[in-house]
Amino acid sequence: MSEAFVYDAIRTPRGKGKKDGSLHEVKPVNLLAGLLSELQRRNDLDTAAVDDVVMGVVSPIGEQGSVLPKVAALKAGWDWRCSGVQLNRFCASGLEAVNMAAMKVKSGWEDLVVAGGVESMSRVPIGSDGGAWAQDPETNSATLFVPQGIGADLIAT
Repeated sequence: MSEAFVYDAIRTPRGKGKKDGSLHEVKPVNLLAGLLSELQRRNDLDTAAVDDVVMGVVSPIGEQGSVLPKVAALKAGWDWRCSGVQLNRFCASGLEAVNMAAMKVKSGWEDLVVAGGVESMSRVPIGSDGGAWAQDPETNSATLFVPQGIGADLIAT
């Protein structure tokens, strides 16, 4: 089995996730495209060698919908053959993307994968994609749903 390595780490600036937050004017695709451009520049990366861009996206709708990693890679000028996929594992989406990238490399399925997460809570508020937990009180009660923020507070106290 192959080994997987992390070669670089980069992140976007952070701001408050609200309608007038410091990053509210920046589209999610531009946040990610900027990171991908910088990653390419810093590492003299031949993007034709990248097999996939795997990103966690908590609410994959609206400006964060479609296949945001592929669109951002194209917008950043990456090779058109580079694939993109997004996944939603709530607050662990970015971590799950990195784990998936490592599995792809370790299995020998792919050789070079870029992974991480992207979202703009100022432009696409959490829960805006709906779903049974957020929208259906009966399902919410039957599954003993506790929102992650409340769950984190309960664990911390």
